[in-house]
Amino acid sequence: MQAIIRLEHIEKTYGAGDTIVHALQDVNLVVESGEYCAIMGPSGSGKSTAMNVIGCLDRPTSGSYYLDGLEVAQIDDSELAHIRNRKLGFVFQQFHLLPQLSAMENVMLPMVYAGVPTNERRERAAEALTRVGLANRLNNKPTQLSGGQQQRVAIARAIVNRPVLLLADEPTGALDSHTTQEVLHIFGELNASGITVVMVTHEPEVARQTNRIVWFRDGQVMYDRLTPADMAQLVMAPSAN
Repeated sequence: MQAIIRLEHIEKTYGAGDTIVHALQDVNLVVESGEYCAIMGPSGSGKSTAMNVIGCLDRPTSGSYYLDGLEVAQIDDSELAHIRNRKLGFVFQQFHLLPQLSAMENVMLPMVYAGVPTNERRERAAEALTRVGLANRLNNKPTQLSGGQQQRVAIARAIVNRPVLLLADEPTGALDSHTTQEVLHIFGELNASGITVVMVTHEPEVARQTNRIVWFRDGQVMYDRLTPADMAQLVMAPSAN
């Protein structure tokens, strides 16, 4: 299989001297095409920093990051923005939908930046919204949608440019348990269709529905391919809180 993510000896530091913070320390991680991976760890463990590096939202201080075979750690900002738009899809805890735009128009936005022709934008946006179960909500604005429906719009927006990697940062954090299962079902279907999914979550029941659990602590990958039983012990341990 081809590696979609390859982190090699990634370091991320903030500050200097006595105030230096080592957010990531010698992180090595490979995620192959088609995987469905959860990243977990206590607060301050480095999981969110790692996600920002993987998503090309932040640059590592040192080390190499290969995204779909391309070394991206040191490329210039304009090319990095192009790569984010073409290769990555993002889903966040907060939906980040523009309230004045319809579901269709929100989903079309990434294609505007990608230079996709107008007719194709509408066709692909409708296809993506149908894929997440919102074929009858194309013209609704966010205020006319439930939280779960808004997250579905956000997922449609994330996949409309056909990314090689879908990144989700606490995507169920603002949802009730029933809606969480509906959204996770969509992620599972997307992964089954071949999309690589990496998700940051603090919820064990969410992580258990992925195929691989990576546990961060103190800026390092402490455990890879963690079993659900081992994860339960870590979550309950005093040092994990």
